[in-house]
Amino acid sequence: MIRERRYWLMKSEPRVFSIEDLARSPRRTTCWDGVRNYQARNFMRDMAVGDQVLFYHSNAEPAAVVGIAEVVRTAHPDETQFDKTSHHYDPASTPSAPRWDMVDIQYRQTFKSSLSLDRLRQEPKLKNMVLLRKGSRLSVQPVTEAEWMLILALAGARAS
Repeated sequence: MIRERRYWLMKSEPRVFSIEDLARSPRRTTCWDGVRNYQARNFMRDMAVGDQVLFYHSNAEPAAVVGIAEVVRTAHPDETQFDKTSHHYDPASTPSAPRWDMVDIQYRQTFKSSLSLDRLRQEPKLKNMVLLRKGSRLSVQPVTEAEWMLILALAGARAS
């Protein structure tokens, strides 16, 4: 049975890793490491190659959806959890029983105009979007197909 494509939103602070950084990465691809929240990790474990990702700049002025990436490698152990020099190091995680995963994503496009959080809040059809829920802080979260299509339309973007 073929699984339907799913849609996600991934947050990154642009001063840490921006969509421009992704576009400049070798093969326009990077691993999405450092996630240390179980629910966000579980969402990454649900991702499949071909799933589409809204790239969101958090802790920015303004915070905004800025473009699209695509999942190109499914969940695999996040190597930073084993690296004692990494600020993502987890002493309770071992290579034989890794606790944290990452996925690989590839750049697809940057929106001509980013969609700020305030702009998204103005859309009644997005009122139930995880990103817009009070207290929502997950760095990886699901997006419905209807939300995805509306955001692409608002951005004047093309589907990949």
